[in-house]
Amino acid sequence: MSNIKKSPLFVTYIILLVVMIVLPFFSVPSYVIWKNTTSHLGAQNAPNAWIMNVTFILLGIATFYESWRKLGKFYFQKIVISIFAIGLMMTGVFQHAPIIEGVEFNVFQDKMHSIFASLVGFSFTLFAISSTFIESKMKKRYIAISIGILATFLSVLIFNISNLSGVWQRILFAGSFAWLLYFFKDTPKSE
Repeated sequence: MSNIKKSPLFVTYIILLVVMIVLPFFSVPSYVIWKNTTSHLGAQNAPNAWIMNVTFILLGIATFYESWRKLGKFYFQKIVISIFAIGLMMTGVFQHAPIIEGVEFNVFQDKMHSIFASLVGFSFTLFAISSTFIESKMKKRYIAISIGILATFLSVLIFNISNLSGVWQRILFAGSFAWLLYFFKDTPKSE
């Protein structure tokens, strides 16, 4: 087993899990953990929004670092996961609109956040599916394709059963980053 527990991605994954669970108690009073997303935790004018936004940025940096360190000559996958990582960082830079009605906010920031959040979802799914082509073990191929399908399914649920968006997104984040850790633990050899 590699030293994945010492990697920046593992550390930021633990931070993500803690922030997703604890920060809702220190956000706007109307925040509901099963309904509201992590982007709402980092929304404009939300108390302690900086914590979620810094977490997004750190996750992006850690993912970028881990992918460039581990993916060798798998350039397509390296580029796709880099787009994911940069998009994740940018969701922390550009903040979602407030969840409180009638509060003034920066429309440009909200629009950019939405664009980068969509890019994060698309690039992660593409990375998971494309990683099936570089995995040598059949079990890891099945897991990668399953994660890609699950990410797509949960994204659809976020938009179509929005009263449970917080649940779907937390499952998506927890599962996706757990899989990334599993993937990077035993990265396929590109030589």
